[in-house]
Amino acid sequence: MAEGSVKVRRARIGDIPSIVAIERESFVEPWDTDTFHMTLDWYPMLFYVAVVDEAIVGFLSGAFEDTPEGRYGHICNIAVTSGNRRKGIGQLLVRSVERQFRRETAVSIILEVRFSNTGAQRFYSDLGYQQVFVIQSYYSNGEDAIVMMKGLPVF
Repeated sequence: MAEGSVKVRRARIGDIPSIVAIERESFVEPWDTDTFHMTLDWYPMLFYVAVVDEAIVGFLSGAFEDTPEGRYGHICNIAVTSGNRRKGIGQLLVRSVERQFRRETAVSIILEVRFSNTGAQRFYSDLGYQQVFVIQSYYSNGEDAIVMMKGLPVF
């Protein structure tokens, strides 16, 4: 799939049913509809969808975490439909939110990945994210989470 055929835009309320469907297809512990509505309400500038031929094929939601060390961007959730994975759509979504994090003066970006999800770990590593620590029993099934981080350049 050529990158030109994929459009990334900010999510809208009407996109939530498609986002929920992708979420359910992608995760064993999917977020519910209310969580997506809340996320869109809180951080509309950090919630993106990828569209191909007017169909939503992926999404990414982000948030900010303000700490004494600075403002961090947080990639909260990202998924692409199974038929559209490994085509660069996830990278387009991550790049979009990274640009917004930079605009909003985040110093770094953090995210959590299941210990067993080595594919996602490679995906983020290829985009410049590094493992910083492990949170034991992070997920409801007791699985650990790997926390990954990427510093953002200061302009």
